[in-house]
This record gives sequence, C-alpha cells and structure tokens, in this order.
Amino acid sequence: MIKRYCYIFFFSTLFLFGQNQEDQIYTAIDSFIANPSPKALQDLTNTESVFWKNPKSKTKDELLAIVVLNCNKAYYENQFGKAEKAVASYEKAWQIYQKNKLSDYDIIEYCLKPLGNLYTVLGDYDSAENTIKQYFFIVNTTPNYPDAQKQKFAAILNLSNVYQSSGKFNPAIDLLEQILKTEKLSNAQKGIALNNLGNNYLLSSTGDLMRPELYQKIENTFESSVNYLKSEKNQSETLSNSYRNLAMLNRQRHQFEASNSYLAKAEKLLLQTPHVQTRKIAKLYYEKALLLFDEGKYAESTKQLKAVFKLLIANYTPQNVLPNQNQLYAETVLIDALDLQAQLFLSQNQLKKALESYELSLHIEEVLMNTTLYENSRIINQTRSRNRTEKCLLIYDRLFQKENKTEYLEKAFQLAEKTKSGVLKSYQSNIKKATTEEKSLLQQLQNLNNVIVKEQQKGSLANIANINRAIQKQNEVMLSLKQIQSKSPDLLPEISDLKTLFSKLEKDKSVMVYYFMGAENLYYFTLQNNRISLNRLYTAHTAMLNIVKFINYFNTSAAITNDISGYSYYGKKVYDLLQMPRNTIYQNLIIVPDGILNFLPFEALITNDSKTTNFAKMYYLLNDFRITYATSANLYVNPKPVSNSENTIFGVFPVFENTSFELDYSKKELEAIRSNFKGKYLENSKATFSNFKNDANHYSILHLSTHASSGDIENPASIKFYDQEILYSELYHLNVNPDLVVLSACETGIGKLYKGEGAMSVARGFQFAGAQNLLFSLWKVNDYTTSVFMTDFYENIKKGQSYTEANTNAKRAFLQNKSISNAKKSPYYWSSFVYYGAIQTEKQPTNYIFYIISLLGVIGLFLVFNHNRKWKIFTRFSKKRNTEK
Repeated sequence: MIKRYCYIFFFSTLFLFGQNQEDQIYTAIDSFIANPSPKALQDLTNTESVFWKNPKSKTKDELLAIVVLNCNKAYYENQFGKAEKAVASYEKAWQIYQKNKLSDYDIIEYCLKPLGNLYTVLGDYDSAENTIKQYFFIVNTTPNYPDAQKQKFAAILNLSNVYQSSGKFNPAIDLLEQILKTEKLSNAQKGIALNNLGNNYLLSSTGDLMRPELYQKIENTFESSVNYLKSEKNQSETLSNSYRNLAMLNRQRHQFEASNSYLAKAEKLLLQTPHVQTRKIAKLYYEKALLLFDEGKYAESTKQLKAVFKLLIANYTPQNVLPNQNQLYAETVLIDALDLQAQLFLSQNQLKKALESYELSLHIEEVLMNTTLYENSRIINQTRSRNRTEKCLLIYDRLFQKENKTEYLEKAFQLAEKTKSGVLKSYQSNIKKATTEEKSLLQQLQNLNNVIVKEQQKGSLANIANINRAIQKQNEVMLSLKQIQSKSPDLLPEISDLKTLFSKLEKDKSVMVYYFMGAENLYYFTLQNNRISLNRLYTAHTAMLNIVKFINYFNTSAAITNDISGYSYYGKKVYDLLQMPRNTIYQNLIIVPDGILNFLPFEALITNDSKTTNFAKMYYLLNDFRITYATSANLYVNPKPVSNSENTIFGVFPVFENTSFELDYSKKELEAIRSNFKGKYLENSKATFSNFKNDANHYSILHLSTHASSGDIENPASIKFYDQEILYSELYHLNVNPDLVVLSACETGIGKLYKGEGAMSVARGFQFAGAQNLLFSLWKVNDYTTSVFMTDFYENIKKGQSYTEANTNAKRAFLQNKSISNAKKSPYYWSSFVYYGAIQTEKQPTNYIFYIISLLGVIGLFLVFNHNRKWKIFTRFSKKRNTEK
C-alpha cells in the first residue's frame, strides 16, 4: 500500500474549502487510505475530476499529487477485483509522470512494478515486457538509485514471469539460472528465484514427468526454495507458492496424498498473510478443486469452485453454479474455474451445461483480447481460446451424433471461425473506422517495434540504449492509443449466419473445405449445396505423420524426383485423409487451411493410384478443381471489390546483377509482363523500398520479383529490395489497395506459424497493408520455372481470366509444355504458388469489335424496321386516297 501522510485530516469541511489544490488532493488520498471502499474510491475519482475541470494551470507539485492519487486508486482497484481499471489508473499515473518530467516519487515501486505485473495477469505480455525492461533500464542508468539491487532482482524475476506466462520457458530458465549464478542474492531472493525456476522446469516438461531424473530435478529445485524461504521472516506468501508448486508436481504424477499435504500447508500460510489479495486465495481454491477433480471427487471439486466464484464475483448465487455473463470481468482465475466447471459437467454427461461454461470463459478471453494492442499478445490470447474451442467442437459433434440437428454443426463452425485469423480480421475491420490520429499512432507503434526487432537482430552488437529509448517511446504511444481506443471497443467481426456464406458459395459455384487444427483432433468442415458436414482426425494418429511426410517432399528440388513412387503414395494417402470433395458438379474449391496445412500445396495431392513416372500424366487435384485459398470464411464472404478498369502493373525487379543474389530469369519475367501490360517497372537500383512505397497505391497489380526469406526463431520473415531488406511487419502500414499482389519470390507465404492466425510471412504483411488477393510461394522457388509460370499467368489475365483461373491454367499449361523436361515438371516447380483471394474478379476483356458490330447490327435493324413501317403507312395512305377519289 502507498502511504504519503503529508497532510493530516483533522480539519472541518469549511477549512478544507480554503486549501489549495495540492493540499485537497493529498487530504482526499489520506481520507481514502484510512477507510478504503468502493464508495470511497468513487470519491477519490470525483476529487481528480474536479482538479482537471479547474481551468487554472497545473503546477508540477499538483500533477505529482495526481500521480500519487492514481497509484493509490489503482492499488485498491486491483484489490477490489477491477484489474482493467487498475491498469488504466497506473497508465495514467505513468503518462503524467513521464510527460511532465516529474521526480521525488518512487514511480518504479508504486507504479511500474505493479503495472507490469497486471499486464502479465491480463495476458498483455508485450506491454508487460516493455514496462519491466523500461524500469530495469531506469535503475541501471540512474546513479545511486535507492535499493538498486532489489529493483534489478524484481525486474528479472518479473520478466521471467512474463516469459513463463507467454510460453517462452527456455528464455525464462536462462534468465533465472543466470541470476542465481552471477548475482549476490539474499536467502529470500534465492528462494523466490528457485521457485520460479522450478515452475518453468515443470511447465516446459509436461508429459516427461515419468522420467525419474527429471522429476527429481524439479522436486529438488522446489525443496531448495522452501528451505531458503523457511529461514526468512515475512515470506509466508512466497513460501505458500513453493508448496503449491510441489502440490502441482505431485498431482501431475498422481501422488494425490502428497499433493493434498502440500496444498494444506500452502493454504495455512496464505491465510496467515496480512492483506493477501482475494484473487490469490481464489487461485488456491481453484488448485484444490483441480486436485479433487483428478481424484474423481466431483462433488467436492464443485464445492471448491463455488468458493472461487463467491470470492471473485459480487452477488454470486451458488444455487445456479455458473455465474451470469454480466457478472464476469477480465480475470484469468475465473477462466480457469469456468473451464474446470465445464469438465465437471462433461464428467456428468451434461453436454449443454459444459458448452455454457466454456462460452462464459470464451467471453472473458474476448474481453482480455480487447484490452491488448500488440499483435503477439493477441495471438497468444487467441491460441488459448482455440484450445477451449477445440473442446467445444468435440461436444457439438457429440450432440450432432446424438440428436442429428444441423444447428450443432453450424454453431461449431461459427465458433471455429471466431479464432480463425482473428487478429488479422480485427485489424482490417478496425482500420477502416480508425481516425487519422489513431492510424498515425498505430504506424508509430509498429515502426518502433520494427526498430527494436532490427536492433535485437544485431545480437551482441545491439545498442541497448537505442532499444530502451524505442521501448520508452513505444510505451508512450501505446498509452495514447489506448486512450483513443477505449472510446470505441475493438470487436472481432464474425459471420452472423451461414446463409450469407452458402449464398456466396452458390454464386461462385464453389465447395469449401474448412480446417481447424487442434491439439488432439484435426477437424474439417465441408460446405456445399447449402449443407455442412463435420469430420475429425486424431492428431496423435499416424495419419498426421503422413501429412508431414508429404510436405517434406517439397523441402528440396530432388526429394520428389528421387522418390516418385513415395511421393505418389503419400500424395494419395493425404488426399484420402483430408476428405477432399468428390463427384461434385462444381469446379471451384475453396480451402481454408489451418496449422501445418498452411504449408501444404493441395493442388499437388494425388487423387488416383498410378505407377507412372511421367509427372504430366499424374492424377493431381489440380486437374479436378480450380483451387483458391482463404485465411477465413469471413474474409472469403467479404472480398475487396475488383476494379473494372484496365489492368496496370507496378513491377519491382531488383535483379541484383553482378552479385551473388542475381536473378537471371527475372529479366525475362519482366519483359514478358511489360510486353502485355502498361504500368511502371522498377529495375535494378531503382527497385528501392522508398520508390515502391511512393507509387504502390497507384496501380491495380503489384508484382515483386525478388528474394524473400521465411525467417527463423530469431529473425522474422523479410523481403529484399535493391537497397534494403524489409521485415514483414514493416509492410503493415503501406496502405495499399490493389486488385492483386504477386510475390514472385521464395517463401513469401512462410514464416513463424500460429494455429488459427497462420504464418507470420511477407504475404501477411501485405494483407495487413490492405491487399486481399495475393499470389505467393510456399517454398524456395526456381528462377527459370517461376519465369515460365508467371509469363503464362499474366497472359491468362490478359485474356480476361479470373485470378483463380489464370493460376490454375498456368499450372496446367506448365505440365503440358513440351519444352520443359519431365524432371522440371515435378510438383516442386509448379505447385509452390498459391492464390488467396476472391473467386471472381468480375473482369472481362474489352472486345470493342464485338460491341461495334453489335451496335451496327442494332442500327441496321432499326433502319430496316423503320423503312418498312414508313412504306406500309405510305401504301395504306395511298390506297385510302384512291378509294376516296
């Protein structure tokens, strides 16, 4: 708790009226601390509101008083279970402190440390990491900083917590092992560090605990932690954490008696701790409920979960077991409790109640996701949601098998769609309604992130000061952006019903196969003729190994030609496993891949057994369908309208002549395209990133023929211009709106893979920038065969073919091209390029001769008709006159 008793509240309200603003603020703080309550919290908020409404200029002392007010307010908001509001108050305090260059206050202890911890709890891991690194930098660069060693230790410990929570166990282990070896720590600090280290060992080795040596290592780490903490005073809460971890270790090994014993010790210590946070007690009760569930004591487990809900939710009524949705808020302990309650319902075969419980936890996850700005944090949150979604899909499937109601399949599909490219969909949806200021801040935020990443890529040569300056600025921008976005909540777009999707499929004469890759099952929905079906495949089954083996054939150019029979075998095996549509009247096939299937070239699957070694005569899926890929059903249903004006191309051809990067056939590709299309073509030294940015928004097709890289664990995917290599994330704010982007380069669709969100690739960079129709590669492409393919592709577009048709027909033509050797007709060479986007481009060739002939024909008919009409009238008139005479 923060205490600043500069002024003591002994005076009447009349005297208080005469105080200056600074005195009034501190008096309000002291009054609040003496008797904290939700009502007193509102009084504190009113005090701040009155301060800002006062038109007088604010002094630094007054502003510091507001910083202190917000830090106290945040502390108690967190105590009262209002973590989101606490974050906002801490952020405001830090923003005011930075902006006005204030001092004489321990901003790290009372603001930045608790703020970083709250970010971690809420799943905003990037903000947490940035905040911790920032105060670590402040301590290191401030001479004679009070308790510097204590603050450095806290920073390292909290950073390890962030890494652990976001699944980066190895960096967390490295950090903790390093500090234990190199730093002079107190017994309490050693105990805390060892507890964290043991926890990371445990979480990173799930499934391997049956190995005695590993179990012993983890147990020894926790017991060492206990021994250090036992000898220290005022460490009951941290000692309780060590006992809880020992309980978890034993529970996972089904040693329930030992686990119960450790949990009992942990509970006793925690309840003895003064001012312990309610959520920490609730978390302990959840762990007790989890242990009871594993023991098969379901009624007792339910009772513990009710205790969790009662602690965390005001006005909770245990008779209903589940809380109401309007009672929920951003709290990860609630998510865990609701998930466990769903499992309890499942154990009692209450499938619909289990779904209800999962829906509540999914709701909280969505709230948490809407509190974060950084892409990485949002993807991690979405991954958690997908794990829960997989369980729901299984329940819906069971309900369908039991009741044969299609609505269960439709709900399952809608749920899967919610976590499919959620971050990309959300960004594309929100950028449309973003203000100019918001767009500018988003761009600044991303640019600063790119600066940090590029500096970190230098390894030991990286300038730490530059990184920290960028982090500090990034935090400032993030806080400003949060203030704007809090006024318009970020909601994930979704398909309201399947009628729209079925209607679009009918219009496009298409079938859709939609995949959801879970931890236990691969689900695939097939949508055609206004019907939906659902199948699943166990991911642990040997069948998944067949998929991996098939994809591995595309690792090198020789892999297929050296084992044609093996390729044919696995190509047919995977075709059968993935349940591709057969005997359909439609020629268009929409694939929505997921997980590792993002890297699978479906066109190259084998539909019938054959012993031929002639690649042109093999039975490919390419021969049955025109295949288009989509990142989600939502993006398929809402395509970008394609302009009907004449195609113009903006080509980027660095070529890299006389260098080790030279692309010989890129020049032929350039000439073939330029001979057919008007546009602008940047060659050699003119193919710079700045030149590309300046003109990218003025042409209907963007064509980049260059080098690209999928990156690795350390380095993100990138694309090479003549003057520099650009990270995929540097493309996010290009603000382009072309009909088509063609990435004629290696691995432009490959990058770090996240289930649901896809690959963090160069193609993704262009999708963020506004491109919806893209042609890109899945592996390292051959310079010569790419040139041949691209020439045919553009000739097909010139003829008025849609992008889907142009891609399919270019591949078919490649296989029938007699000038290409059989070895070069291997699927490795022609199936790399995949098309993501709209089925119909609604572009037709402008045949002026046809229109002229048609027009002349109409005129001729008109003249003939008119002449005959006049002649008949004249004849009748003549006869009439003759009769009258």
